[in-house]
Amino acid sequence: MRRVSDPTTYADLADAAWRWVLDQVRWDDGPWIPETVPDDGGPPDERDGMHSGIGGLAHVLAEVRLAREWSPEETELAAAVATRVAGGLGTTTEYSYFDGLVSDIGVLTALGAGGADVAVARLAELCADDGWEQGLLDVPPFAPHSRINDATLGTAGNLLGALWAGRHGVPGARDLAHRAADVLLAEAEPTGGGTTWRFVPRRFLDAVPAERRREMPNWSHGLAGIAAALAVAGSELDRPDLVEAARSGAEHLVTLGDTSGGGFVVPRGVPPVPGYDEVTFTWCHGPTGTAGLFTALEHAGVDEVAGETPSQWHRRCLHSVRTSGVPDRLRPGFWDNDGRCCGTAGVGEVFLDAWQRDGRDDDLAFAVRLADALVARAVPDGPGACWRFVEHRREDPLLPPGVGWMQGAAGIAAHLFRTARVLRDGRAAPAVARLDTWWGVPRRDG
Repeated sequence: MRRVSDPTTYADLADAAWRWVLDQVRWDDGPWIPETVPDDGGPPDERDGMHSGIGGLAHVLAEVRLAREWSPEETELAAAVATRVAGGLGTTTEYSYFDGLVSDIGVLTALGAGGADVAVARLAELCADDGWEQGLLDVPPFAPHSRINDATLGTAGNLLGALWAGRHGVPGARDLAHRAADVLLAEAEPTGGGTTWRFVPRRFLDAVPAERRREMPNWSHGLAGIAAALAVAGSELDRPDLVEAARSGAEHLVTLGDTSGGGFVVPRGVPPVPGYDEVTFTWCHGPTGTAGLFTALEHAGVDEVAGETPSQWHRRCLHSVRTSGVPDRLRPGFWDNDGRCCGTAGVGEVFLDAWQRDGRDDDLAFAVRLADALVARAVPDGPGACWRFVEHRREDPLLPPGVGWMQGAAGIAAHLFRTARVLRDGRAAPAVARLDTWWGVPRRDG
């Protein structure tokens, strides 16, 4: 019997999970996938996006391409995804990293397809003098035409998308990045310990009750993601003002966190979210994602934040994750998810990045432990495999298996493909860079 840490074990499970995902692809005016299986019989509202839509499969295909040539089935799928996504660029009003134009930039560049120039032009067209309107917020209590600052739904995400397009030579991308960065600077709020950015800028909050003003200061919806976007923008655009704003944001973030025991963890919500653990350890709302701020600051040449180097803060984040109990399900509600956004695969990606970049054996050992948990929790389904997450407050706690990139088998398969590749090829193994990771992904180009 193979050892679980044998790279072939991970590669075989990745193949099975990818096979399961491919078997879920439906065709109706182009390809689509259900969010979960079984599905309700029709394409989801966000059918083309990265988060749970067909666009996310582009990122799996990018991982597969590092392992082998695409099969005819995969080649057909890649072309169809690119055609479907590119077809909506000129008219869409959605712009987010999860499901809009920023997602589209990531999808098309992952596939090596054209269309990113159209997405950049459309983002520029949708930008008013004070940014992009986001229709997700209820009016009232939020003011009409509200904006969002964050890295997944708002301006910081648009900035990351523009920077990524710029790195691919897309016309207009650098000008768009300057505009997005200036919008963020205008929404900055000085504090006693640095600078902060709210999820929704203060100017739209006059009628919003206190319980709806809760901040989520980690990566997905808060300060960590916003400051990281500004840091890499400062580096890419040669703007020291943006780097300094990012450093000041990190200074404030440090005041919100717990630094005991050599770690660093920031609450998932300020004030705390009733009925939930005060902290979590995920990419979206925990130190796994927040670690990306400190690699961004290091990339931008920042020497010090609150008395320590960005590298030391990054190690603190990883220490908090490693000593948290993850990936064990210690109690109901603790670590009930194995996906990229909120669970095991997302944590594993960050630890593989760290090992390939810095060579610390404890990072690789922890990444292998996480991959072993994915092996143990896989659910065989014919020739394929999937995962069922847990919602402990339901009578049947096992959720239906998810299909897509952020919360399903597609994203987990991609992580297992990478784990197998790293264990076979070592620190020199190629890594897929994406618009929210490129500055922290090791480069082995000599």
